[in-house]
Formats: sequence, C-alpha cells, structure tokens
Amino acid sequence: MDVGRSRRGPAGAARWTTRRWLTIGVATSGVLLLVLGSLGAWALATTSRLTDEVVRNRTPALISAVRLEAALVNQETGVRGYGLSGRRDFLKPYTQGQAAETTALEALDRLVDGSTEAAADLRTVRTDVRAWQERVAQPIAAASGQDAVRVASDRAADGKRLFDQVRDALARQQDHLRDARTRAGDDLSTAQRLRTWLFTAIALVIAVMMCVIFYALRRGVTGPLTLLGAAAREVGSGRFDRKVPATGPADLQQLAHDVESMRVRLVEELARSEEARVLLDQQAEELKRSNAELEQFAYVASHDLQEPLRKISSFTQLLQRRYGDKLDERADQYIGFAVDGANRMQVLINDLLMFSRVGRVHDQRSVTLEDCLDSAVDALSVAVEESGARIEHDELPTVYGDASQLGLLFQNLLSNAIKFRAPGRPPRIRVSVREEGDMWRFTVRDNGIGIAPEFREKVFVIFQRLHTREAYPGTGIGLAMCKKTVEFHGGTIGVDSVDGEGTSISFTLPLQPSAQTAADSEGSLLR
Repeated sequence: MDVGRSRRGPAGAARWTTRRWLTIGVATSGVLLLVLGSLGAWALATTSRLTDEVVRNRTPALISAVRLEAALVNQETGVRGYGLSGRRDFLKPYTQGQAAETTALEALDRLVDGSTEAAADLRTVRTDVRAWQERVAQPIAAASGQDAVRVASDRAADGKRLFDQVRDALARQQDHLRDARTRAGDDLSTAQRLRTWLFTAIALVIAVMMCVIFYALRRGVTGPLTLLGAAAREVGSGRFDRKVPATGPADLQQLAHDVESMRVRLVEELARSEEARVLLDQQAEELKRSNAELEQFAYVASHDLQEPLRKISSFTQLLQRRYGDKLDERADQYIGFAVDGANRMQVLINDLLMFSRVGRVHDQRSVTLEDCLDSAVDALSVAVEESGARIEHDELPTVYGDASQLGLLFQNLLSNAIKFRAPGRPPRIRVSVREEGDMWRFTVRDNGIGIAPEFREKVFVIFQRLHTREAYPGTGIGLAMCKKTVEFHGGTIGVDSVDGEGTSISFTLPLQPSAQTAADSEGSLLR
C-alpha cells in the first residue's frame, strides 16, 4: 500500500470530495434551470401579452371601427331619406346611428390609446364626420317638411363629397386596424412557435442534464461504492489477498485507503494468529507429551513407589517385633519414626493420585447428590461416631457430573468440619442449598475453630496448612482437591464470612449441563 499517497491524497480533480462535486453539480443545475425557467417565463409572458393584444385590443378596435362605419351609414341613409321625402319617420335610422356612433367612438377612444397611427386615424375620422354632420346632416335634420327637401337639394353635392371623405377615412382606419391585427396575429404565431421550440429545448436540456447527472453519479459515486463494496465482500469471504481499489472522489478514495489499511492490518493479524496457532499446537503437543509422562508417573507412583514403601513399613515393623527386646528405647523410637514416615508417604502418594485424577479420569452423568452425601457420611462413619458429630442437610438436587469426584468433594468438606472441631464440643454440620440463576449454591457450615479472613484464599492452595501436623493430621491436599473438582464441574468455591464461630464454605454447580462444562471437561484432560 502506498502510504505516502494515502496521506497526500489524490491529485487534480480527484481531490474534490463527493460533497464538492454535488455542490458544484447542484449549483450548475440550479443556474441552468433558472436560466431555462426565465426563458420559459419570458416566452409565456410574451405569448400572453400578444394574445391579450389580439383578443382584447386589435380585434375589438376593428369591430368598433366597423360598427362606427355602420352607424354613419345609417345616419347618411336617414338624412338622405328625410331630405327626399320630408317625412320625419325617415330620420329614425339617423337617430339610431347617432347613439351607435357615440358608443363606437367611446370604445375606439379606449382601444386606440397608446397607438399613434390608430389615434391619428380616429382624429381624421372625427374631423371628417364632424364636417359632414355640421354641413349636411344636422341642417337637414333640423329643417322641417319641405324645408328639409330644399336644404337637401341645395347641399346634395357637398353631402356626397363630404361623406365620401368620411368613407375614405373609415376605410383607411379599418385597413390600418386590420393590418395591425394581422401583424399582432403574426407576432403571436411567431411567439407561440418560439414558445414551443423553447419548451422543447428546455425538455431536451433537462433530459440531457438528468442523463449527465445519472452518469456522473454512477461514475463518481455508485460505481466506486460498488467496487469498494465488492472488494470488501471478497475480503470478508476470506480473500485477504484482494486489494481494495481506490477510485472516485477524494473522500471515497480515502475510505478505500482506510479499508485497504484495515485489510493489510487483518492480514498481518492473521499471520500473527497463525504463528500463535502453530505455537499453541506445539504447546498442545508438549502438553500431551507431559500428560503422558504424568500418567506414566502416576502408574509408577501407584505401583512401583507404593510397593517399596509397603516393604519398608512391613520389614521395619517385623524388625521391631523380632528384635524389640534386644534394642534400646531410642531404637524403638527410630523404628516408629520410620514406620510413621512410610505410612504418611503412602497417604500422600494416594492423595496426590486422587488429585491428579480429578478432571482427567471421569464418568459424567446425572448424579443424585443425596446419594453422594450418604456415601461420604458412610465413609466417615468412624470419625462421626468418635466425634459425636451431627450432620443435617437440605434436600439435595440432581446434577450432571462425576459421582465419585462429587462424593469425594462432600467427604473432604465433612472430614475437615469434623477434624477442625473446637475442643470439648461435638461438631454440628449443616449442608444447605439454594438456586441462584442457572446455578445451585451449596453451603457447608460447621461450628469448628474457623478460618481467619487473611487465610480464606490460601486454604485452597495445595499443601498449604494453617496448623502443625501434630495438632491436626493431614496432607494439605483436601481443599485443593475440592477446588479442582468444583471448577472442573463449572462452578466456584470459597470461604464465606460468618457471624460468630465456625466455618462456612460455599460452592456452586450448574443446574443443567452446558457446552462450557463439556469444553472445560475436555480441556482439563490437557491440564
């Protein structure tokens, strides 16, 4: 792994992190969308404005101009009919035409506001209409009967000329308004086409932008993450030689470098673990060899060592019986020392053999602790009778373990309670049990001499004695054997604090057999 490169980081654009790429991409997209949105809004506004101009201005103006022309034609028809006939009822079109003229002019005043050409045309029309009305229409309409006929006859030539001017002015106005409406319609059509093309272009740009974003995300984020995830899964499946690729933005590359560093560290740790496993296998082989030697020693101790001790004890006792009257008192004392030493040596060898067998030679099954306790009491029946001990106990459960070792456990605890009794006071021993979680807790309480707090851990060490052999006989192996037996069965043992006199020793055993107990059982074979 290139550590220097990992510290310096990637070069060029690859130094940009995912956040920076996303920020730039979002900003660019936002600006582009803002520009496109502005163009779209402008196109919509232009189309709307031109539509309003055509629908609300140009077309109504042309319609009003046509209505104005119709109103003036009605006035001219009414005046001409009245001038020819002299009858007042012929003036009705004239009267109606005046009202229509007023309405049309008001509409045109409003609609041509802002248009110079339309306003000029309207002024011309007003001037020509006013001239015709003042010179012809109003005088004829004001006259009565034959006077109207005479006035119409006198002003017929002026009337025709002036009304032709009005017609010409109206025609120009309508032509100009029609042209303006046509131009506005053309502009509207052009704006609509531009709007259509613009929105099509916006849609294409957005589609292209989405494709670019998708490609950029795939190339810059999802692609490197997919490669990183695939490499991590391969490493997780056991391919520790699989190098993790570093691609994409700077932060993803840094993540890949970190994962690669973790892979390298894993490989190194696995190499060390393999070395430790090889060393452990060697040590296991060494332990097997050592156990084999210990088993051979146990065999020698149980046969070859005990046989000479028995001979020493037997022949020493035989020597004392045959030559006792020929030896002095000191010789008899020496012979007693030799016999006692041989016997104690034999007891010590037997205790050591039993201690070594705990956890090594076993037959685990369901064990009724009531039977174990009864067997222990029967084995100690002589000591119980001589000491006057009274033993009480709760109803004991059934556990999973080795019956002989559990029997020796109770035997050692009861034996210690009887042995370390207070002078002049018979032993009182109570064996109680209660359930604690997934364990049974047993307590053996007596009224003996007790154990000082500073020695509560020391008493479980092999060969540790708190009293001289002359005061209390024994080899110092009993409680050490109890500790080894309890721990082999998956429990713990210790000396409890007590109020008053005596000793209280508690130990635990599992409620049910467990995988850990089985593993400890197998492991104890190596110990």
